[in-house]
Amino acid sequence: MTLKGEYVPSPEQWVRDQVAAYEASNGAEANTITDRPIVVITSQGARSGNLRKNPVMRVEHDGVYAAVASKGGAPEHPVWFHNFVANPRVELQDGAEKHEYLARIATGAERQEWWERAVAAYPPYAEYQQKTDREIPVFLLERA
Repeated sequence: MTLKGEYVPSPEQWVRDQVAAYEASNGAEANTITDRPIVVITSQGARSGNLRKNPVMRVEHDGVYAAVASKGGAPEHPVWFHNFVANPRVELQDGAEKHEYLARIATGAERQEWWERAVAAYPPYAEYQQKTDREIPVFLLERA
């Protein structure tokens, strides 16, 4: 991994616990949220430069992953959205596999295609979109 910086765990206890258990077991444990598979993404803080780790729903197709910045339908983006924009090189762990990826925001027909994949992988995304006026961003993560 070429991401440099100090790892600062999430202020959310459930995120800290899930990430720790996932990494300690190489993805064999703590690998679902509501019975749906997740991956763990490490990004570099937009302002702090610290490394942050977030469990996100696993949405994958032909080796490309999507990271959906839903924040449960909140009116604002999750903090990691800003990290991805400022520092698009991230590390994604899917089970025991860890690789570097470059993140970019999908737009137009490509976003729609990936949005449909995301909703198929985690149906509550459709409800989250109805709860907010913002178009929920979909990042595509491609191997670096």
